[in-house]
Amino acid sequence: MIDLRLLREDPDRVRASQRARGEDVELVDALLSADERRRSSGVRFDELRSEQKSLGKLIPKATPEERATLLQKAEQLKTDVKAAEAEQNDADDETRRLLLRLGNIVHADVPVGGEEDFVVLETHGTIRDFAAEGFEPKDHLELGEALGAIDVERGAKVSGSRFYYLTGIGALLELALVNAAIAQATEAGFIPMLTPALVRPKAMEGTGFLGQAAENVYHLEKDDYYLVGTSEVPLAAYHMDEIIDADKLPLRYAGFSPCFRREAGTYGKDTRGIFRVHQFDKVEMFSYVAPEDAEAEHKRLLDWEKQWLTGLELPFQVIDVATGDLGASASRKYDCEAWIPTQGKYRELTSASNCDGFQARRLSVRMRDGKKVQPLATLNGTLCAVPRTIVAILENHQLADGSVRVPEMLRPYLGGREVLEPISK
Repeated sequence: MIDLRLLREDPDRVRASQRARGEDVELVDALLSADERRRSSGVRFDELRSEQKSLGKLIPKATPEERATLLQKAEQLKTDVKAAEAEQNDADDETRRLLLRLGNIVHADVPVGGEEDFVVLETHGTIRDFAAEGFEPKDHLELGEALGAIDVERGAKVSGSRFYYLTGIGALLELALVNAAIAQATEAGFIPMLTPALVRPKAMEGTGFLGQAAENVYHLEKDDYYLVGTSEVPLAAYHMDEIIDADKLPLRYAGFSPCFRREAGTYGKDTRGIFRVHQFDKVEMFSYVAPEDAEAEHKRLLDWEKQWLTGLELPFQVIDVATGDLGASASRKYDCEAWIPTQGKYRELTSASNCDGFQARRLSVRMRDGKKVQPLATLNGTLCAVPRTIVAILENHQLADGSVRVPEMLRPYLGGREVLEPISK
C-alpha cells in the first residue's frame, strides 16, 4: 500500500497515477475522506478516554452529593467512549479497505498507455532467417512431441486443457534449466529457497494479488488457502511482521516453486502447447533493499535476466512496460521478451518489478537504521519460467531434421548433450 502521508500531501500525484493505470480516480477522494474520518474519530476517542480517566480520579474524592452526579456523567462517558471506539474501528477498517484497492504510484518515467504502449529499450541477439537456411521452422509442440519431450494429449486427458507432461528429454531439460538458473542466482549472491505453494490470505493480499489479478488466482475455499502463481508471494511474506537491521540488507532469495494460474480470458495461439498453462515451475529472484537502493537493484535484476537469456543464446528485447499493464504492486516493470519464430514476434519470458515500499507496508516488513524504523523496498524478477523458456529454446535452436541444438550453457546440466534428437531416429 502507499504511504498515507503522500496521499494527504500530494493527492494529485496519486490521482495521476490512478489515471495512468486506467484505474478508478474517485477512489483517491473516497480514501481521503475515510482517512479524515479515521483521524478525527481517533482524536475524539482520545479526548473522551482522557476525560473518562480524569473523572475516574475525581469520583473517590467527591462528596456524597457530588458523587451521584459524577457517576451519572461517568455512565454517559462510558457509552460515548464505546461509541467513539466503534466509530474509530469502523473508520480504520474503511480506510484500510480502500487503501488495499489502490495501486502503487507509477514511476514518473513509465510510458503511459495500455498493453501495446510499451517502449523497447534494448534488442539483443540475431533473429534466424530460416528461409535462407532452406526450411520452415516447426512450432515447439511439433518439435517437443517428435523429441518425446512434451505430451499435452495425456495432460488434457488427466487434468484438462492447458495441462501437460514433460517426458524423457523434456523432463531432463526442465531440470537442467532449473539447476542452471539456481547456479547463476547463487553465484550472484542469492540464497536458494524451495517455497510453499499454498499460502494464507494475508500473504496473498499483502503481495497485491487479490485485486486486479484475483481472477487468475486459485482459492481453496474449504481450507482458505491460495495456490501461488509465483514464488514472489511466499518470498515477499517470508519476513512478514519482522524488522530487519539495515546492515543486513540487501537480502536476496531465489525461489523455486510450482506456480498455478487460471489464465482467464486466454485464447488463440497461446492455448496451443505449453506457452500459457495452468501449472508450471519457475525460478524467481526476490530482493529486500533499503528504499534509496531500489532503482539500482531493479537494474541489477534486469542485468541478471539479460545474462540468463544471453547464456541461452536467445534473441530478445527489453521493454519498459506501460502504466496500464503494470501489476498493482509495481511502480515500474521491465520485461525481457524472446523471439518466437513461429509466432513472428517477441513474447515475454522474464520480468523485473520494483515494488518500492508497497508490499512491505501491506506485509509489515520494516528496516531499522539506528533508531529509525521504516518500510523497506521489495523487488522481484523472473529468472526462468520453465515452459516458456523451453518453447523459446526449441523453436530458436531447431535444426532442419527436427533435432534441437543445446545451448552451450546447458550442456553440463544435460550430461554433455549437444543436440536433442527426435525419438523416431
